[in-house]
Amino acid sequence: MATLVLGAIGTLVAGPLGGAIGTLAGRQLDQQIIGSRTREGPRLQDLKASTSSYGQPIAVHAGRVRTAGTIVWATDLVEESETGGGGKGTPRTRTYSYSTSFAVLLASHPVERIGRIWADGNLLRGAAGDLKTGGAFRFHAGHADQEPDPLLAAALGERCPAFRGSAYAVFESLDLADFGNRIPALTFELFAGPGAEVFARLAGPAGIKADPDLVVPGLEGFSYDGGGIDTALDLLGRAAPLLVEQDRTPPLIRPAAIRSRPPPLLGPPVAWPDAEFGSATGERRMRATDVEKYGALRYYDIDRDYQPSVQHAMHRAAAGQIRTLDFPASLSARAARALVQKMARQDRARDITLLHRTSAIDAGILPGAIVRVPGEAGLWSVTAWEWRDGGVELELERCFAPMPLSEAGPPVADPGAAWTPPDRLPGVTRLRVFELPWDGTGSPDDRQIYAALSASDGRWAGASLHAERDGGLVPLGIAADRRSVTGLATSALSASPGLVFEPDASLDLLLDDTAMVLVPTTREGIASGDNRLLVGDEILQFRDAMPLGGARWRVTGLLRGRGGTESAAMAGHGAGARVALLDERLVGLTGNTAGLASTRLAALDASGADPVVAPVEGFGRTLVPLCPVHPRVRHLADGGMELRWTRRARGIWSWPEQVEIPLIEQSERYEIGAGDIGADGTASPGVLIETDRPSARIESDVLSGLPASTPIWVRQVGTHAKSPALLVTRA
Repeated sequence: MATLVLGAIGTLVAGPLGGAIGTLAGRQLDQQIIGSRTREGPRLQDLKASTSSYGQPIAVHAGRVRTAGTIVWATDLVEESETGGGGKGTPRTRTYSYSTSFAVLLASHPVERIGRIWADGNLLRGAAGDLKTGGAFRFHAGHADQEPDPLLAAALGERCPAFRGSAYAVFESLDLADFGNRIPALTFELFAGPGAEVFARLAGPAGIKADPDLVVPGLEGFSYDGGGIDTALDLLGRAAPLLVEQDRTPPLIRPAAIRSRPPPLLGPPVAWPDAEFGSATGERRMRATDVEKYGALRYYDIDRDYQPSVQHAMHRAAAGQIRTLDFPASLSARAARALVQKMARQDRARDITLLHRTSAIDAGILPGAIVRVPGEAGLWSVTAWEWRDGGVELELERCFAPMPLSEAGPPVADPGAAWTPPDRLPGVTRLRVFELPWDGTGSPDDRQIYAALSASDGRWAGASLHAERDGGLVPLGIAADRRSVTGLATSALSASPGLVFEPDASLDLLLDDTAMVLVPTTREGIASGDNRLLVGDEILQFRDAMPLGGARWRVTGLLRGRGGTESAAMAGHGAGARVALLDERLVGLTGNTAGLASTRLAALDASGADPVVAPVEGFGRTLVPLCPVHPRVRHLADGGMELRWTRRARGIWSWPEQVEIPLIEQSERYEIGAGDIGADGTASPGVLIETDRPSARIESDVLSGLPASTPIWVRQVGTHAKSPALLVTRA
């Protein structure tokens, strides 16, 4: 604040020069009042991205950490194209996607396992080991006998390294569509043993032994990527004071506060008969004024996905003496608060320096030794030793002070609120393929086959379609990443003639995904074709949709037997029939239908699961003429019979008044037959007559030859198929 105020005043009084002088004076005043915030330790990286550069150190890790690693090998981008869209009323589009393969070196030593992986801040690999996008992932733990990765070996040949003794990860054909067609910024969660092993992992390669009791309380992980073993141990010594016993082979680092026997107790102070200090008591107490104290700790918070966080000591340091320690460790907020409290307490203890004179000579009390002082609390470190005429003069610095009662309990700390990317398991792909009656768009000779691609609850990045032929899968070059609304009917649906709107009819559904939504409409909307639902082989429309909780819905106000599916409506449906909403999310296969009569379709997603295979339902339905309606019979005086009916045309779903329905087939032809007719269209005794108009006359001698009550029916003969038969009357 003083920096701003004095800088502004100086500018007003003496111009730019006066402003610079005022700013300098204000900064000095702020440092005295507020304190200078110095930072110590390796600067914490805000979860930096994986890079690839020569000379970059490979980190040493202990416990659970989040690290970026170094890319050591990569391929060029691979381009692929797929056709999407083509659903109800949507054009086809061709999209291009890119993938690449690369390897990332993660640690300069073996690790236990790998956990989550983040890409551009979002989860690329979940805690369950599932990859959130297309591609394959392999992890090599870094053991001494590990073999080269097969992908790298195929690309590099005999010169392929195995990276023995170093942990690394390999991505094969990673889909880059979600990352702007580039390698994303990656960070990895590693598990490298307990966090307490950090001292042994750092000191071992340097030939130093670490005492098992030497631990940092609450430490869950630690990363160090350069600066030497001495720098690393010095950094850890700020959090866990340690001593190095150089007289042992190998040298031993141990806790400074833990020993097998109590530290030696100095003899009572001796007053020497000279004019110097302590002539009366033999001691002199001084307080340091230039010691910087730790007031804040920066660390990686395990409760916030290892994001850098800061905890401050409860007791404010003196003016001008605030220090922040960058501590590359994985800690909880409470453990970090306890650690910075401990460091601040030790700093306050080091404020006091004691000069102590004694006539007793102990060869073990040398600089670096920890001792006790008569009448003084805590432990003291010998910082200087001087032989005088009257004895030995020791310079002592208090290093361990008793914990104040107010700090004896566990500290209260809050990691704060942080956004973390959701970790959802992949949904199970669902596939239903069906052919629909012609809807009046395009050519009436093109079969309208659609695929309803969907998935259960969970993450789903889409799937590609393949044709199953000759025991293999042939890609169709078609993919979809939008879930169609699919599910099951959980209640039965009774038979219906499908002639009028049924406001009280209802059907309960269980959709495949809880996020799927059904939207109600009006009677006018139904007349316009809204809310078409394929239930089994029947197309119906619904007016109202009510959620029942979870993925359960109830649709009411039904119009049955739409699109020429009245025969399926008259048969009804039992519980368990598959349902699919007929909207723009369907994937159209028009133009890719050659050979589908004898094949099945398969859907492959990015989860690595087995392909989902489905047959083409209602094959040929697009080309089948609609069953004639409105039969009329007139018995003639000579014993004959005159038949009339109303024709219907494929794709013409309205009934225009006083207008003849246009003919869709190449010619108008009908068969009039007698006897039972099977599902395959065969009849017994067979066809009686054929006609090219929606009427016919059956002579009396033909009728007399038929058994009593023989069904008489009519069906249209279309360009590609024959329609279902309409029962006209009985003989």
